[in-house]
Parts: sequence; structure tokens; C-alpha cells
Amino acid sequence: MRKPIYLCILLAGSMFSMTGISSPPVQATRLAQNQDNSSLFYLYKGQRIPLTQRQDAIAVAFKKVAPTRNRTSQPLYLQLQQALQGGVRGPGAKVEVSPLGEKYALVTLPSAVRGASGAVQQRIQQQPFVQTTLPVLSRSERTETIVLPNEIIISFDSQLSDSQKQAILQQKNLEIVRQLRFNTNRYLVKSTDASGTKVLNIANQLNEIKGVSSAAPNFIQSLSELNQEQVVKLAASLTNQKSFYNVTNEKTDVPSTRAISPKTDLLGLAWHLSSVPLKQCLRQQISNWNSLQTCLQQKTVAKKSAIPRTDMRITDAWKRSNGGRGVVVAVIDSLIQWDHPDLAGSLYTVKAADKCPGEVHGWDFSADTSSNITNPCDIGDADTRIAPSELAILRTKFQDTFQLSDAQLLQQYLLQAYQVKQAHPEYSVEEVASVVRYMLRTYEVGSEFHGTWVSGVIAAKPQNGQGLVGVAPNAQILPVRVMGLNGSFVPSAYIEAIGYAAARGADIINISLGARLPIQAEEEQIAEVLQANPKLVIVASAGNDNSRLISFPAAHPGVVSVGATNLLGHRASYSNYGKGLAVVAPGGELDSPGLLGGIPTTGGTWLDAFWQGIPNPTSAWSSVLDPRGKYWWVQGTSFSSPAVAGVVALMKGEDPKRRLSRKRLVNILQSTASYQGLIISDKDAQLYRLQRNKGLVPSSVTDKQYFFGKGLVNADAAVQAVRRGR
Repeated sequence: MRKPIYLCILLAGSMFSMTGISSPPVQATRLAQNQDNSSLFYLYKGQRIPLTQRQDAIAVAFKKVAPTRNRTSQPLYLQLQQALQGGVRGPGAKVEVSPLGEKYALVTLPSAVRGASGAVQQRIQQQPFVQTTLPVLSRSERTETIVLPNEIIISFDSQLSDSQKQAILQQKNLEIVRQLRFNTNRYLVKSTDASGTKVLNIANQLNEIKGVSSAAPNFIQSLSELNQEQVVKLAASLTNQKSFYNVTNEKTDVPSTRAISPKTDLLGLAWHLSSVPLKQCLRQQISNWNSLQTCLQQKTVAKKSAIPRTDMRITDAWKRSNGGRGVVVAVIDSLIQWDHPDLAGSLYTVKAADKCPGEVHGWDFSADTSSNITNPCDIGDADTRIAPSELAILRTKFQDTFQLSDAQLLQQYLLQAYQVKQAHPEYSVEEVASVVRYMLRTYEVGSEFHGTWVSGVIAAKPQNGQGLVGVAPNAQILPVRVMGLNGSFVPSAYIEAIGYAAARGADIINISLGARLPIQAEEEQIAEVLQANPKLVIVASAGNDNSRLISFPAAHPGVVSVGATNLLGHRASYSNYGKGLAVVAPGGELDSPGLLGGIPTTGGTWLDAFWQGIPNPTSAWSSVLDPRGKYWWVQGTSFSSPAVAGVVALMKGEDPKRRLSRKRLVNILQSTASYQGLIISDKDAQLYRLQRNKGLVPSSVTDKQYFFGKGLVNADAAVQAVRRGR
């Protein structure tokens, strides 16, 4: 799960004398231009969520274009950037334009032109492919990107007639854009006479009308902003350990289990499945990658050990299970490159009678086509993989990191360069460039395949003895994409995706998204889906804010919220905790100890298009296991969540007649979890005492309950409990 600390760091006014980079943009105080900040809010379950309008950014909505996969012209956001560069001149006047999916873009205004933002906005609106500009907001306590379109999600009470619904909409000068797919009384509407921040007022007023269950703007959000300090830390760690993490294809043959035979060259590295092999080897004098491989090849390494286990005992569970055979896990996420060799054999084929033309392996709701919809099948796209236009965008950025010199790279990616320089003014040009390369390769390209990472944790199935194995290798993945490039998505797509997954027969839904603006419609949708499907289990990531507040949707009633632990058995430093946390599972930590502390999974940068004209690297260029990034090391509650979804798949695989209800399955999951192998770090012990003294922790809640919920999931014990009760 991407950590939602956003890219609005104060940027330095100094120059890189060695590269000739002019003054950087400086973050402005975010003040509403058209409306007093005190009146900017939206309602969630009757509570005001304060919002602030930003002055340092303008959002752009593009006119409708042909579907992504059929378009070969230059992306619209790049066309806009070129148009703006032609009219904005002077030191520090480079305008940054970044995509928010395909339909929208974010224009970041440099300080040199912020006083003339009206002129910039006018130039934007002069472009023939631009439909309109939109306000950019953030929550008062955060720095983030929230775009406000003229779209409202409204949920009506079920007893209202169509004429009553229409009367309410006419009262507020609203018209229906479309009914949300897989929803009965939920619609996307727009105002015929209001725009900008006035849309907030209309949504709030709708909540006061009898017959309206809830209403909220269809906020366009971006989850891809980075924790800049973490990026610097990981980039430095990789640089310092390159001699150890040489990428390799050598086999690491670990003994297989009886019921399942996931004989693979990477099994010994998957410590979340069984931590014994790696922990034993790390206690020896391991000086380089080859010696680690040699150690993992020793047959004695997988035997019982006195070393505390910090895994989910998956390899033990495999001996008593069928690996999740017959179980369908829907992955609601970003790009899911399901033709990855280790995922292709775990792909679900849709069998529904009402499936759309071309719908074979899931659906992409990120291709937003909100207006003029007459056929529900026109909503979205049948392929969750990367589109040619998206590949072109990412390939250019990716290849720049290998082909540009340090000076060229910093000039091309000015914003990222100044973010690093501001945080570390002592860094040389070479050091800054190293961090920027890592940032671009890992977070702006590699992590676009977040859905591919998540899917691999659940159900990767290695081919020909080489590759990775997921927690439930015989389960099937139903890909459901809701996020466009740059982590962008809208709640309407997410709400429809949940309904879609349930309608297509998913046994489990994994949602590794969090730290989003909650709206009541999503909670209503989850409640409706769970009520209609009493055996469906929804698992979600607790969030990566290092906060005592669980993120949404994990915080919604009925959802299994999952926190993250590391190889040492500590709470991962980023993982959320506290009230509402159900269980924990390995989510990894890339600096504990080094990359080996991450979770290995399937990636997307192995596609040939990324590597045209670039030779295979001989050392790790990011958090990758192999030369091209077919496999990545990852960290986050985004990966502890699918690990638990995989365990639930193992459990359901032993209940082929689906006799166990969701309530019973979750009860087994929690009752078989334990605190064995888990350790409260000194830092967390101090944090617990501090928060307890402040009255934030009830006296009846122990430190382990506070940070680990019911404990670390034990797949073997859970599977045995299901088998006994079937």
C-alpha cells in the first residue's frame, strides 16, 4: 500500500550550480480563492470533514477521447505540458503536468507564475482538448491531492419511486449521469448550474433531504504520492548493499511439501510463508548473494528450528490443504498484469450470464467514461493490463533513468530533484540523481503494477520450477482494476468494483487501498454486498500511516482489517494499529534487514517494451530480485492484506461445499492467530505507555492487542480448524 505522505515538500530556492537548474517551485500556503475555508467541507455519516482549497495546483478535465487501447497519439497531459511551456517563461517557470488516469491531469504551478495563475488557467482552457478546469483540495490536517469534479454520488432510500427521485434532483438542479453498475438505488449526478467548490454545498444539502440515504462528491483522488524520507532511506540502502544484492537467476531448491509441490528457485526467500530457512541462513556468515543461495540450498535449512518463527506457517498448511483449489479471490487494485508467467495459471475466467463483450478475465473500472452512457458495458474496459498508451508513458520515464546522465536526469525531473535536495542539502549531484533514479524506477513506474504485486502474494504459481509461489497457489484471481496511472481513482469506480466482484462470484475480495476520503456510499455498498453474500469475506489493508486510526475501507464494519509485521516479529514501522485492527501478517520492511526483509512478489517491468535498447543490468537497480523486475521486494499493509486473503482461500479450499459463514471463518482466523513470535519493540512500548497515559488506550487493552489485534495469522492452525469443523 502506497504510503499517503504527499509530494508538497517545501522546495529550495538555491540552484544546482553543476546542472544549471533554475529556481524550483515553492509550495504556497493553501488558501481558498473563491470561498472561505470554513465553509469547505463534506459530510460523512453526519460529521463535517474539513477541506482546504490549494493555490499551488489546478486540475484539468479533458474532453472525451477514443478508448485508451485504440489510441496511439501523444497523451493529452503531455500535450498540455508542451502547450504551457510555450507560454510560461523565466527562471523557475517550468509547469509540471502529471496524469490522473486518462481523463484528468494535475497542473502544479511554480512560484514564478503563481501570481499569474489566472493567465495560466486561461491558457489551459484555450487548448482544444481541454473540457474544463477543476479545484484541487486537501484535508486540513494533510497535504494531498483531491480534485473536485461536477459529479455527486447519491444514494436514495429503497422505497422511493423514480418520480420521487427525479423530483429531488430537479429541486437541486441536478441531472443523472448514469446509475452505478451493480447498484440499485445509487446514481452519479451532476449540477446544471453550479461548478467549482459550490458542488460541495449541493452534496451537503442533499444529505438533509428526506429520502436521500447519502450524498458526497465523486472526488478524484491520487494515492501515488511518496514518503520522500522513506525513498531516500531505501535508495541509500540499496546503494550501500549493491554488492550483496546482485540480481541472479540461480536456483535455490528448497524441499517441497507433500500436498502441494511448489518447487521453485525463490521459495527460500519467501519468509512470510516460512521464516525458518532465511532466518537460519542469516545467522550464518552470509557475505554475498551467492553464499545466501548456497545456504538456502542446504536441505537441513528447512527442518525444525529453535529460532522464533515470524511467518504464517503456510508451508505447514499446504501439507493439509489443497492450496485453495476452487476458490476465487477478487483483487480490486491498480494494473494487474495477469499474463505474468506466474499469474497466468491462476487466472479466473468469468462465467456470468450477463458478462460484457470481451469480458474474460475481470474488468477495468479505471477507464472512466462517465457521460453519455447508454450501455452498462461501456463503463470501463475488459482488460486490467497496461494499455499501449500507458506503457508509452511509463517506458519513457523508465528508460530515462538508464540513459540520461545525472545532470540530464535532474534537469528533466526538476521537481523530484529539488524534493531530494531540500531534504538533504548536503547531497552531491550524483547522490541526488541516485535517489531520483530509485524514485522514478520504483514508485513512478514499478509501483504502477501494485495490483500485480498484490496478486502474486495471493496466488502466484511458479512455472518449470522457477519463480514465486503465492499463499494459495491453487486459488484463482479475478482482476478488478479501479486505479489509473499515478494512483488516481474515483469512488464511483471503487463502489462499482465491489458490486462487480460479488456479482461475478468471488469468494474473497482483497482491497489493498487505504488512507482515502471515506464516503458513506462505499460503507453502504460494502454492507449491502456482505448482507447479500453471507459467505463472502472482504479483507483490506489497515494503512501505512503509522497511525492509531485504521484506514478505510478496512475500518468499515464487516471488513477484516490487517496490519503488518516484519521479519523480526515487530510491528512494521509504517503499519497502522489500534481499535478495529483484526489481525496482523507479514507485510515486510525493506530495511529490516535490507531487501531480504521485504515480501517477494510478481512485478510488471519485465515486459520487453521497457527494455528496448537497454542491456540487462548486472546489479539491483531497484528493489528487484531479477535483472528485469519480473519479481520485486515490496513492503506495506498492501501485502499483509493479500497474505491473509490467501489464508482465507486455503481455509475455503477445505470447505468445498461452502458451509462456513463469513462470521465463522473470521472467528477461526482470529481465534487461531497468536502472539507467538511477535515482539513489542522498545519504540512501540514507549508509544503504548504515552498513548495510554493520554487516555487514548483503554486500560483493558494490552500492548500486543493494541499493535497486533488478535495476533499473527497461523494458516496451519486455521486450516486444521476448518477441516475439523467441516
